[in-house]
Amino acid sequence: MRPDELEDTLHPAQAFSDTEKAAVYRAIETRRDVRDQFLPDALPDELVARLLAAAHAAPSVGFMQPWNFTLVTDALVRQQAWEAFSRANAEAAEMFAQESQTLYRSLKLEGIRKAPLSICVTCDPTRGGDVVLGRTHNPRMDVYSTVCAIQNLWLAARAEGVGVGWVSIFHDADIRKILEIPQHIEIVAWLCLGRVNRLYSEPELAIKGWRQRLPLEELVFRDKWGAA
Repeated sequence: MRPDELEDTLHPAQAFSDTEKAAVYRAIETRRDVRDQFLPDALPDELVARLLAAAHAAPSVGFMQPWNFTLVTDALVRQQAWEAFSRANAEAAEMFAQESQTLYRSLKLEGIRKAPLSICVTCDPTRGGDVVLGRTHNPRMDVYSTVCAIQNLWLAARAEGVGVGWVSIFHDADIRKILEIPQHIEIVAWLCLGRVNRLYSEPELAIKGWRQRLPLEELVFRDKWGAA
């Protein structure tokens, strides 16, 4: 493409209106990791398509678009995934100090069984070839790109009134076997999706006393690590 043709592809990048900006920030600030409050109604195909399109619009290193989305609605497959999660979750509880185990076990983590849709998001590190622009010195950039796609989907889901829960407590080999995922593909997330009519006012783990949000000013440095 000639330089003058490239120039024609540039468009004004003015700020959004106040109403549009407020909507974006509201989606960010009220997004929650939903674990238990899913309604059983199936999500319409056109809605799922919009969420996947939002995910697919994410930035990716070298424009390699390394993601795939395996949609899971079959009850048997979801049951197998829940059993894999349950085994790993029991192991996880034992890893915490005794005083934390009771609280951990009280957290409801029922998304896999209650949400009408699960999406396994994976990363294909081979999609861009052996050498990928932008990944030459950090091979994990493809996974970071995939996480950007997940965040896009999550924010779009919040705008649509759809709850999302990210399940990460499972042995990789279990999910790989259940979904027949090739060995070179990396499993990044198991997402549970469904309509919700209520969300916590703050992150659930903060409300239930697991951890609190850190003050932003403690996390921002200037010019050098640790410098205020």
